[in-house]
Amino acid sequence: MFKKILIANRGEIACRVIRTAKRLGIATVAVYSDADRDAMHVRMADEAVHIGPSPSNRSYIVIENILEAIRRTGADAVHPGYGFLSENAAFAEALEKEGVVFIGPPARAIEAMGDKITSKKLAAEAGVSTVPGHMGLIEDAEEAARIAASIGFPVMIKASAGGGGKGMRIAWNEREAREGFQSSKNEAKNSFGDDRIFIEKFVTEPRHIEIQVLGDRRGNTVYLGERECSIQRRNQKVIEEAPSPFLDEKTRRAMGEQAVALAKAVGYHSAGTVEFIVDADRNFYFLEMNTRLQVEHPVTELVTGLDLVEQMIRVAAGEELAFRQKNVKLDGWAIESRLYAEDPYRNFLPSIGRLTRYRPPAEGRQEDGTIIRNDTGVVEGGEISMYYDPMIAKLCTWGPDRATAVDAMARALDSFEVEGIGHNLPFLSAVMQQERFREGRLTTAYIAEEFGGGFQGVVPDEVSAMRLAAVAATVNQALQERACRISGTIDNHRRVVGHDWVASLADRDFRVTCGTSADGAYVGFGDERSISVVTDWVPGRTLATFNIDNQPMAVKVELAGIGIRLRWRGIDVVARVRSPRIAELARLMPKKQPPDTSKMLLCPMPGVVTSIAVKAGETVEAGQAIAVVEAMKMENILRAERRATVKRVAIAAGASLAVDELIMEFE
Repeated sequence: MFKKILIANRGEIACRVIRTAKRLGIATVAVYSDADRDAMHVRMADEAVHIGPSPSNRSYIVIENILEAIRRTGADAVHPGYGFLSENAAFAEALEKEGVVFIGPPARAIEAMGDKITSKKLAAEAGVSTVPGHMGLIEDAEEAARIAASIGFPVMIKASAGGGGKGMRIAWNEREAREGFQSSKNEAKNSFGDDRIFIEKFVTEPRHIEIQVLGDRRGNTVYLGERECSIQRRNQKVIEEAPSPFLDEKTRRAMGEQAVALAKAVGYHSAGTVEFIVDADRNFYFLEMNTRLQVEHPVTELVTGLDLVEQMIRVAAGEELAFRQKNVKLDGWAIESRLYAEDPYRNFLPSIGRLTRYRPPAEGRQEDGTIIRNDTGVVEGGEISMYYDPMIAKLCTWGPDRATAVDAMARALDSFEVEGIGHNLPFLSAVMQQERFREGRLTTAYIAEEFGGGFQGVVPDEVSAMRLAAVAATVNQALQERACRISGTIDNHRRVVGHDWVASLADRDFRVTCGTSADGAYVGFGDERSISVVTDWVPGRTLATFNIDNQPMAVKVELAGIGIRLRWRGIDVVARVRSPRIAELARLMPKKQPPDTSKMLLCPMPGVVTSIAVKAGETVEAGQAIAVVEAMKMENILRAERRATVKRVAIAAGASLAVDELIMEFE
């Protein structure tokens, strides 16, 4: 077994590998850039080596920098994690020359299957059904448009060395093919150091289902079931689960056997994933093979009981798999929600800044038998950088069946506190409540179809609004009574707190009465209906449990001026609890109108403006690309919303802007 492993990665996956290595008694080495000097993975490792400036193309994907760290620390093996150099055959070869073991597949397998163009050719030669496309290299945007037209729109433009949604675009016409080609090429070069692009037919309404394979150096290869990865946004997975609610045992076995055959054909060992597109009739088509550990590997671990990182380490050390295919059993159901630093209320644009609060739910087996697992690489007070992937954490839940696992995820999301940046927790909570998701009717177009107009939060129905009104009334009553308890006052001069209020939230007014009975506190709603309320909330607590008629709700509570902000199940409302007379007067107050920004282009996210495509006096058409902002390794093309004339351009290309800073004005 190895004595010391260097993790050539950062963030969540570096922490994940370190945990398993420590359990196996193996020393660990972390590498870090300027931006990650105080990162969690640096603190967890036994040793840490600085490898360069913040941009990944000057640190984490510079092979010589990693090799120098290996020489300095004497590491005898390297785990690459995912992304960065994990699917770089040259890196694996460089390690071999150094006499260091690469904890992953052989370089020849990485080269054959990690490259999407080569892998598709090999799959076709092996008789594996693949999606129609152009596997040759594409020289420029015009050639890309011609090829796309010949394949037939829509098409998927993809980076050959891509992954994680980077370097991928869907084009529905020739103009989008030209623009998508250039953006994909730029992203691929910045993220992977490889700007090769290919194009394939985009299959509408497909499911994205992948098979986890694991092989040793002695030719033993097994598949560990499938993962459903259909819920994606901009080709980036958001929610995954194992197993898939769509597959039957026959299809699962056929896909698994095909994945194993493909792995054996290239002499594959270690953990890897074969991805398929599956249509409504359960016909499946080879998409690509990821020759590394997948982001979503925890759900497979939860349903198989295996530690995939441990298996990778043991295989790399020359050990034989301790089990065979007949020993692989799938137990229960697991769901993974990726918590991203992306603001769903701003079309999921990246958000950077400091985590002023980061408190995940308690991990481990819960009282009801479900399991919560949270893989992360951040801590409270840490900073989300613009230089890397926006992932904050991967929250996973396990249950004996899918419905139980989904319910456990909904509760876990309610109990997850993240403040200081924009994040997608409300969106994840909203998905967990959707009937379509709970029924398992998933496709890769799920988010586009269900949230086509963007995400504006969940509007509470009458029952939810009433429950939240009871929460607000309870909080207000406690605050009012606390405000009256001032030491040194004369008893008969102390303000008496009333019990009759009007709770206003989500455009609804509820006349409520707060009181107590032999059974505890209650909130009456004036129609002879009352709701019992038992809570552990005290002033200052930001997350509390409210048992409403014996049904627990984990609600985030925050005082917002004279209002009470409540967040639960994707609902985000500010409740105002007033006396009946004040509520009557408040209804007469005029509403403040937001400022008019209709003639301004504001930066939608913190980032670098890489190009300005127009100048003052120029007329732009609706849909025309007018600027590009790069953030978190992703290029974001800003387009004109309507025909207009540019009055002035406020900044130049290369400027670093905060959110809502002015880029240009229109007449």
